[in-house]
Amino acid sequence: MTNRDRLYQLVDCLPEAAVPEAERVLEQLQAGDDPLLRTFLNAPIDDETLTTEEIIAIEEGKAEIARGEGIRWEVVRARLLSKE
Repeated sequence: MTNRDRLYQLVDCLPEAAVPEAERVLEQLQAGDDPLLRTFLNAPIDDETLTTEEIIAIEEGKAEIARGEGIRWEVVRARLLSKE
């Protein structure tokens, strides 16, 4: 699968409510006018080895999500936007 194929797959799986924001981000990327986004996209892959504590924290987080204890993205996003 090519990168472009994967991108199409990701776009097709977006919930309808996320489409406008995805469109905005892609338009900014295409226009090249978002320096922060460009920096993130051009950043090297983090290949630093995880510590034992980090691995444990990741596994605990995954277990919390599996138990339904996570916070839905919509709630987090609304909280963040309300602080702007």
